[in-house]
Amino acid sequence: MSTVPASLHTPRPSVIQLAIKEKAALYAAYISIFAEGGIFIPSTREYHLGDDIYVLITLPHDTQRYPIAGKVAWITPARSSANRTQGIGIRFPKDDKAADLRSKIEVALGGVLHSDRPTQTV
Repeated sequence: MSTVPASLHTPRPSVIQLAIKEKAALYAAYISIFAEGGIFIPSTREYHLGDDIYVLITLPHDTQRYPIAGKVAWITPARSSANRTQGIGIRFPKDDKAADLRSKIEVALGGVLHSDRPTQTV
């Protein structure tokens, strides 16, 4: 029997591998409205805002996996309006690794970054 109160048990963050293979998919998944950047991850698993998530992201035409320890900051539920894919948006942390990844994503997206094309989030 544990003597530690249940409220002190911190669940381990989920670990997700996300391989984005095409520039169009990267555009649809990238969340530029978050100050440090973020990424949408399709998922049917239940998450809550603020949940810690550890993501290994692979970008198009890049074999390196970029580790990001982010937080759930967006949830698209099942059967959402506009037929959006169910999943979560991860807000990147304010650190050098995340800033480097954000820069790589924004360079890869170039001129399409702030276009009117729909994304998975907004």
